[in-house]
Amino acid sequence: MSYRHAASFRPSFALAPLAAALLALPGIASAADAYDTDSLFGGWDGKRASLVDKGITLRGDYVGEAMGIVDGGKDTGARYAQQVRVGMDLDMGKLAGWDGGTIHFTLNDRRGNSTSADLVGNRFPIQEAYGGQYTRLTELSYDQKFNGGKSYFKLGFYAMGNQFGSHTLLTNFVNAAFCAHPLAMSGNSGWYNYPTARWGGEFAEQLTKEVNLRAGWFQVNPNLAGDNVHNAFRPGVSGTTGSLFPVEVTWKPGTGTRYPGVYKFGGYYDSSRVAKKGLDTSSVTGRDGAYVLVEQKVYTPGSQADIGLTGFAQYMESDTDTAQLKRWYAVGGVWQGVGSRTKDRIALGYVGADINHRLVDARRATLQNAGVATDSPLYALTGAEELFELSYSFQVNPWLMLRPDVQYITNPGTFAYTQTDNALAVGLQAKITF
Repeated sequence: MSYRHAASFRPSFALAPLAAALLALPGIASAADAYDTDSLFGGWDGKRASLVDKGITLRGDYVGEAMGIVDGGKDTGARYAQQVRVGMDLDMGKLAGWDGGTIHFTLNDRRGNSTSADLVGNRFPIQEAYGGQYTRLTELSYDQKFNGGKSYFKLGFYAMGNQFGSHTLLTNFVNAAFCAHPLAMSGNSGWYNYPTARWGGEFAEQLTKEVNLRAGWFQVNPNLAGDNVHNAFRPGVSGTTGSLFPVEVTWKPGTGTRYPGVYKFGGYYDSSRVAKKGLDTSSVTGRDGAYVLVEQKVYTPGSQADIGLTGFAQYMESDTDTAQLKRWYAVGGVWQGVGSRTKDRIALGYVGADINHRLVDARRATLQNAGVATDSPLYALTGAEELFELSYSFQVNPWLMLRPDVQYITNPGTFAYTQTDNALAVGLQAKITF
C-alpha cells in the first residue's frame, strides 16, 4: 500500500459491506499477509492477502493537515483540511485471463478549510489536501501492459497528473506547490491533477532500460474541476473546450545503484480557445508549456541505497499569451535516515513562480484609469510569489506517518495584486494507510 495520499477513518465503514461480500466468495481463505503490520485495520486474519491472490486489491488512506499562521499574512489562526481515499484494483489476468490488464476504481472525499484562502491569500496552497472539498469519482480506468512489459496503454476517466509531470519525491512536503507537480501545469492550461479526473488515454513505451516515452490525449472540461460539486459523479457532463496533448520522456540513470536519478522532460499543447492575459483580452487558440523535473541521489553514506541525500530541481516555461504563472522554478533536497530511524525523512525546499508581466501591466493600467496616485503602495506589485518549506517525516510505523512542517511565504499577494505581509505557517500533517 502507498503512503502517498490520504483519507480518514470513515472508509472502513464504506468498505465493510463490499469486503463482507468478497470474503464470502468461494476459495477466499485465511492466510498470513503483510497488511497485518502495514495497515491500520490489519489483514483481516489473512483474508486481504487471499483477495489479492484472487486478483482483488482493496486500498484506503487518509491525510489530515492542521496548519496555522503565526506571523504575517492577513490574520493569525489555524485551519484543518483532510482527504479520504478508497479504491479497488482488479487484476484482470487473475480474474478473467487478460494478462497484464488492470481495472482501477477510486473515490475521493475532501473536507475542511483553507489556511491560504482564509488567512494569507497566497497562490501556493499551504495544505495540499485542500481543493474540491466534496466526495467525487476520481478514477474508473483500464490499463494494459504487453510486449513483455515494455509497452503500456491506459484508457478511462482519471487524473492525468498521476501519469504525467509527477515528481513523487516531493510528496515529502505539505504545500501543494511541492506536492507533487508544478502548479504552473494546472494553473496555465486544462491540465488537472488528483483528485480531478478527465476522460483520456495514453501510450507508453520502454525504449531502453533507462528511457521511457509517454504520450496521451485528455479532455479539457472546466465543469469537472474546482468546486463543481454537482458534477462530482457526472463524468459525461458537457463543457468540453478542447483537448490536451502531453508528451514526456523519462530517463533513469543509475537504477539499482547507490546513486539513481530520475530526469523528466515534457511538454503539452491545449487546443482550447481562451482569452489572452493582460490588456489585450482577445481570444486565442492554444496554450502550451514545457518542463524539466530532476531528482538525483547525491550522497549515500553506506551500503543502503535509500539512505542519504536526494536533490531535486524543477523548471517550467509557459506561453506569454495565456499563462498566469509565466515561469516556475524549484530546488531542494530530501534526506532519508535519521540515526537508527531509517524511514524518517527531512525535506527542505524552495519554490517560486513569476506572474505574467502582462497581468501586472493590466493591473497598473486599471489603477491609473481609476485615478490612483502612482506613489500608492498598490503600484508596488511584486513579480513572484516564493516559498521556503522545512518538514520532518516521522514514520511511526508502516501505516502511520506524522509530519511537523514549517513554511515561509514571501510576496503572498503577488497573484491577488495586493500588498500582504510575508507569512510564517507551522503545523502538522498525518497520513494513515488502512
